[in-house]
Amino acid sequence: MLTLTKRPYGGETDLEAIANLLEACEAVDRLEQWTTVAELEQDFNAPSFDKQRDLQLWEDDTGELIGFATLWHSPGGELTDGYLGFRVHPDARGGTLEREIINWGEERLRELAKEQGVNSVKLRCNSRDNQIDRIAILQQNGFTADRYFLTMQRSLEEPLAEPQFPPGFTVRSVIAEQDAEAWVEMHNQSFIDHWNHHDLTVEEFKHHCSDPDYKPEFDLIAIAPDGTFASYCYCPIFPEDNKRSGRQEGWVGILGTRRGFRRLGLGKAMLLSGMQKLLAAGMKIAKIGVDYDNPNGARQLYESVGFRKLHTWVWYSKDV
Repeated sequence: MLTLTKRPYGGETDLEAIANLLEACEAVDRLEQWTTVAELEQDFNAPSFDKQRDLQLWEDDTGELIGFATLWHSPGGELTDGYLGFRVHPDARGGTLEREIINWGEERLRELAKEQGVNSVKLRCNSRDNQIDRIAILQQNGFTADRYFLTMQRSLEEPLAEPQFPPGFTVRSVIAEQDAEAWVEMHNQSFIDHWNHHDLTVEEFKHHCSDPDYKPEFDLIAIAPDGTFASYCYCPIFPEDNKRSGRQEGWVGILGTRRGFRRLGLGKAMLLSGMQKLLAAGMKIAKIGVDYDNPNGARQLYESVGFRKLHTWVWYSKDV
């Protein structure tokens, strides 16, 4: 029987072992979710993440890291849910470790709920729709599917239409320090009516902008004639991922238009502007993630400019 030892994060000395575990998982799962020590460190330093309480490691009797889990939760507003992210070494799957990880996630979320005086919360987890074993484990442990997301892609070697903006609107790149509060307010107003929205904080936005891969020239905002930040599109490029895949890909990482400025063509214009930025940077493929049931027709917008489904991700939840 496998002997498991659970322990909290030990600091930077654990980063390489976590990266190696994720590498072993990626070799089997082929999700194209590569990571580096630097990326892990950036993630763990997020303002809302408690490295000592929201991250757990599992080792076997030789001291090898075979399990890794994080519990992410919103820092602002009433606690409603938490997201459990976990990976298990391929050689250690199918036993008791997955159940132990889910138990830890439930206990940590209950602890947070008690601290905040909340009676009902949901634990969430996701899976690619072809990860049959992972889905079976989630279902066996009380999770049910409640939302579907698509990863879509489009060739940038095909012609791109020119963006058409309403009269009086201007477009420029974000200036992080100067624009932080207005950008965050625009983001929260743009996504307030979306599934499972949690308000972003200015502190989180500034942390995002501190990422070494963040390039402000790919972070565009459309400004209304009265100076209001009305729409935005951020298109990141991940050089390490492209090196691993051998492809030149960029992402439409986030696209939104605040209420009061919708149905003016801003979303399409910003999407095309972002894709032009990726093309100018030498990218040949653009990818995007979208909620299948997005209430504002995002999937139909992406399809209208040539994006097509690549993968489906399923979000699962259970009451805790």
